[in-house]
Amino acid sequence: MSKRYTACILIIGNEVLSGRTQDANLGFLATSLNDLGIQVSEARVIRDDRQIIADAVNETRRRDDYVLTTGGIGPTHDDITSESIALAFGLPYVRNAEAEAILRAYYKPEDITEERLSMADMPEGAVLIDNPVSRAPGFQIENVFVLPGVPRIMRDMFQGMAHRLTGGTPMLSRSITAELPEGELAAPLGVLQNRFPDVEMGSYPFFQGGTLGANLVLRSFDAALLAEAAVAVAAMVRDLGGEPTDAEQDQGVLS
Repeated sequence: MSKRYTACILIIGNEVLSGRTQDANLGFLATSLNDLGIQVSEARVIRDDRQIIADAVNETRRRDDYVLTTGGIGPTHDDITSESIALAFGLPYVRNAEAEAILRAYYKPEDITEERLSMADMPEGAVLIDNPVSRAPGFQIENVFVLPGVPRIMRDMFQGMAHRLTGGTPMLSRSITAELPEGELAAPLGVLQNRFPDVEMGSYPFFQGGTLGANLVLRSFDAALLAEAAVAVAAMVRDLGGEPTDAEQDQGVLS
């Protein structure tokens, strides 16, 4: 078994916590990281507070192989993520000459403002993450990767920096749908979980077209073990009087 790599995603922004903005980045990042063989151990939404951000970064960067942050690196007064990362690492918060040159080359001279140039301020020694869309770069400090919150830009930037991440074996998954009440599935599914301790088994109920049912999601690093567990779960559903639908899926996080 290869080393298992983990990541934490920190979603930063008061607008997410207030409900005014719905996060659209977590699903993409979790799926993309899993494809690289990196499991997301935790995702956390935190407010725009320098000390809270710094504390969260320090806690998670020591626990996980990677920490990815989204949000708070724009040109406005409440974009404090970069400054907070500097605080977390105890590094000077400085104007990055390479990032400044990128911004000056992108904007017309008459459109250059101190607010726009502030997007080049980051911890001393930061390694830039290229932004092919709006040019304002993100950055990396050790195992912490700082990305914007705008989904289109974040996705392009992640894809450009993914080669910096080392992963292990991707988590594989299978989803079996049972049109049976979850209460009927609970006890026998628990028995199967004990029988297959190395396969994660989750039950996600639904109500559709007047029918109660559940999506039974199985996850494992071992393809053969996953297939064996899927056969057992399908047999369990049939024993309960249902007809399982097996939506086979090799990779990805299902919900």
